[in-house]
Amino acid sequence: MSHLKGGKVDVSLIHSLAGANLISLIEKHSGSKALVWDTQLQGPAGLIAKYTVLKEYGVEKMYPIENPPLPNCVAKHIIFICRPKLELMEHIALSIKIDLQNNRVGMDRNYHLIFAPRRSLLCLNKLEHCGIKGSLKTIEEFCCYFFPFDSDLLSMEIPDAFREYNLENDPTSLYHVARSIIFLQSKFGPIGRVWGKGPASKQVHDLLLKLQKEDFQFERGSCIDQMILIDRSVDLISTLATQLTYEGLIDEVFGLNGNAVTIPADKLMSNDERHMESLQEDKKTLILDSGDPLYADLRDKNFNGVGPYLSKRAKLISAQLEDRHEKSVPEMKLFVQRLPAILANKKSLSQHTAIAECIKEVTDTYEFLDGLQVEQEFLNCMQSDKAHPFIEDMISQKKPLIKVLRLICLQCLTSSGLKSRLLDYYKREIVQVYGLEVLPALINLEKVGLLKVQSGTRQYTVLRKGLQLTVEDTSEVNPTDISYVHCIYAPLSVRLVEHLTKNGGWKQLQDYLGLLPGPTLEYLSGNPLNNNNSTKVVLIFFIGGCTFAEISALRFISKQEDSNVEFVIATTKLINGNTFLNSLM
Repeated sequence: MSHLKGGKVDVSLIHSLAGANLISLIEKHSGSKALVWDTQLQGPAGLIAKYTVLKEYGVEKMYPIENPPLPNCVAKHIIFICRPKLELMEHIALSIKIDLQNNRVGMDRNYHLIFAPRRSLLCLNKLEHCGIKGSLKTIEEFCCYFFPFDSDLLSMEIPDAFREYNLENDPTSLYHVARSIIFLQSKFGPIGRVWGKGPASKQVHDLLLKLQKEDFQFERGSCIDQMILIDRSVDLISTLATQLTYEGLIDEVFGLNGNAVTIPADKLMSNDERHMESLQEDKKTLILDSGDPLYADLRDKNFNGVGPYLSKRAKLISAQLEDRHEKSVPEMKLFVQRLPAILANKKSLSQHTAIAECIKEVTDTYEFLDGLQVEQEFLNCMQSDKAHPFIEDMISQKKPLIKVLRLICLQCLTSSGLKSRLLDYYKREIVQVYGLEVLPALINLEKVGLLKVQSGTRQYTVLRKGLQLTVEDTSEVNPTDISYVHCIYAPLSVRLVEHLTKNGGWKQLQDYLGLLPGPTLEYLSGNPLNNNNSTKVVLIFFIGGCTFAEISALRFISKQEDSNVEFVIATTKLINGNTFLNSLM
């Protein structure tokens, strides 16, 4: 948990409160317990309470909520922990019904349901309709608004926030966002100044003001000086561009669940180990966080800078191990004391070398390099008005639909829409190859503006030039601009933050704000602000999801010599282009 400390905002406090809250809910029930988790919560929940800790409170087994029946177990208490989703209520109801039927020996078993973060009246009605609400001995709430990923990173892990608000017109997730900000202010003090852009940002702030009037009082000075609310709909391009930082590519290639990544077990073994040992499992899960100093150094680097850095560290560790020869007794004693740390560094180096090699196998393929070149052409407003041969080839070869749609949506956004004939052509080709079942996905993408017909001003072209969204000739190994996270493209969301924190407001951006969707927000409360030259803490809240590339870009800004800001990043979900599009399909 030490990696959660270090900033002006002590994120470890959120970790401790969430962990204590979960344990208090579990230890209410005496006897053996089995936890049945919403699959979207199980990974993030490991950030606040490890399985080894839960075992101390009687948890014998943990299962995902999947198709019934429940796995065989003899636990006295079955505790379901889930988001308030109607489809999950159906799974839970059927699981309990089957378990009750199979309980022929008359085992004294109790069923409990914990909603995270809040219960839903619709879900309770669904349980009653399914006839099992009476079988639940307790129904409670696990009010965990944030899962702390790092000392500067918090995620609510609500995967459908963008879909619910923009596709289903359901603002429930925005209420949870407003509540989460109230929670932060209750622990770290009032936020004196708020900026925002986009309809969701405006609605969250309106809810925030209303909630503060109803039941909120400030009890302490503030640790957070300013807050910037970013509606994901303001910058959809940055979600689709391939992330080229080390952490971003881990997410693109393997998928990060919480702070865990699963990779083939044989990749972590040397050639000798592969011959000597039989693999007991095909895959191995690694925990990645800044508690590992090497990962803290690597995660925000462009991938082209990872190889040289690993090589440099390997030489350093080899030199440290070789240095043990011809030492005096006091020197040898000191070396022995340092040896565990050196060996830990060696193990970490071995793991990250293996991960980097796995990623390189992907990034060296013609398919990846050609796709990246097409992306960069679109981002530079090249070949965006006609059907791209690479996309046509992908469709004809029936490549994964998500990859095809990701490129088409990027072409559409960078062209500020596609010509009607081109959009119809793409849709017709996709339906002919992938079948009619893809039509609902295409309709959803049109509803949220990822696919649209070109009309009026080419907003991206103006924004690209005015805000320098593409930067050529930038060094990837020793970057001087945030565009290094995508090689040539600077995330629009982060560029807006960069201008805001540098200029102290929207004034310098007035010519461009009208090209972005939704209202612009600027709010100053009566609370005193940090007006001196000391470092200001700025909370950046992404409503609808945030990529690891955007996080790396924000960290890059805060580390610059002329920067006097420290960012704390909060988001409804950590996403990449594939997970973002999947949530809409």
